[in-house]
Amino acid sequence: MSLKKDKQKVLGEVFDDERISGFLIGEAPDGMERDFYLLERAYRGMKVENFATFVRLFQEQNLDVNSTGPDGKTLLARIEEHRQGGDYADVLKAAGAHA
Repeated sequence: MSLKKDKQKVLGEVFDDERISGFLIGEAPDGMERDFYLLERAYRGMKVENFATFVRLFQEQNLDVNSTGPDGKTLLARIEEHRQGGDYADVLKAAGAHA
């Protein structure tokens, strides 16, 4: 017996500015800074070119690219630990983020 996947892979999904700005909406779970939560959610859900647009919109809202997660690390510090996070790290550094 094989198990059925609960999610289908979506190819060619379009992220226009309206869709990207939707990632600016949401409340963080208890114990997490909202700015960090929004940044991390965008990082996990977007290609790097969409993430760059998100970071621009994020800063236009005066949100903090140096906010920290529950472990006290910025998103940049976490991404620098990821083997394939280099392009995302570059986007954050260009926006003034530090590890």
